[in-house]
Amino acid sequence: MKFSNRYFTLLVLTFAFIFGLFQHAIHAETIPFDSPRWIMKPNIAHLEDYLGQKSLYLKGGIAYIKDVNFTNGIIEFDVAFSNRRGFFGAVFRMQDNENYEEFYLRSHQSGNPDALQYTPVYNGMAAWQLYHGDGFSAAVTFHFDQWIHVKLIVSGKNAELYLDSNEQPVMFMQELKREIKPGFVGVKALSFFPCYFANFNVTKMDNPPLKSKTKSPEEIKTGTVMTWEVSGTFAEDSLDNKFLLSTTDKAPLKWKKLVCESTGLANFSKITKLKPGKNTVFARITIDSEKQQIKKLKFGFSDRIKIYLNDRLLYAGNNNYRSRDYRFLGTIGYFDELYLPLEKGKNELWMAVSENFGGWGIKCHFEDIKGITVKEGL
Repeated sequence: MKFSNRYFTLLVLTFAFIFGLFQHAIHAETIPFDSPRWIMKPNIAHLEDYLGQKSLYLKGGIAYIKDVNFTNGIIEFDVAFSNRRGFFGAVFRMQDNENYEEFYLRSHQSGNPDALQYTPVYNGMAAWQLYHGDGFSAAVTFHFDQWIHVKLIVSGKNAELYLDSNEQPVMFMQELKREIKPGFVGVKALSFFPCYFANFNVTKMDNPPLKSKTKSPEEIKTGTVMTWEVSGTFAEDSLDNKFLLSTTDKAPLKWKKLVCESTGLANFSKITKLKPGKNTVFARITIDSEKQQIKKLKFGFSDRIKIYLNDRLLYAGNNNYRSRDYRFLGTIGYFDELYLPLEKGKNELWMAVSENFGGWGIKCHFEDIKGITVKEGL
């Protein structure tokens, strides 16, 4: 019996595909919640039977598997919760208790555009106020006090989320923000109300296929500030009634360079940690101006800001959760603008940004950069 080259090639590819699936399948694991491989605090988690399943009750923290080195693949589990306010989901590529990727289901927002949310966590701070909209949140309607099947497929910088028997993803995470790096996996529930997890399963795969297509990144607009110098943390109230910065105010500060993301967003949590009593940093740039002139600056921030130009206070603003209307989440955007009275030569722009929760950052854009040069630091 003779085979054509074309038929032989097709046969080889078929066997390779089947073998590849087999190779992936051998990495599939179901890890029951009573396994000693799970790390969890007994005051926030315990095992119990719920809705006919052996399950994990969780409220106010993370339960994770200590020996799964997960980069790409599939995470599946069942979750059940009431319609009371809650945030229930999974963590993955977890480096430690303060650095990981996460997504969660917001029970109280069922049917709303942000019923599902993805956010990276840096130094203990979730950043959903910085990362929102398409790729970071999605609308879905939940059923309550029933088991919901959750499947997350992670592939490189992208991930898809499926619920129940949906054949199409209910959410596509187009750009996972943290570095592609192996880490732990687990489940998480914030402290508002508890939820139940069951049937946790992990499949490690090199390149799991996704149904969604990535979009081309938006072009960076000319005039967007892409690099900052960021100070160490200090107390916000140290700037109360501080209308003019002195050498004494500025001398103790130590600085780090922070390169913005492709959108122009500077996420301060990447390089610093929010500390009790120290919730503020300065971000500074230098503007070299060919002449005395006024330039318009559009900016966004989270949560509060004070802007100093050449040491003089020009602006103070509030972008807190619910500060603009009862549904406002404190999300960052180009909601504010300021006209800067530049002197000829070097001008120092210092922005003191203070944080409560939900994301600590800034983004700035000059609509017209003719006659000026912007650079980080001094």
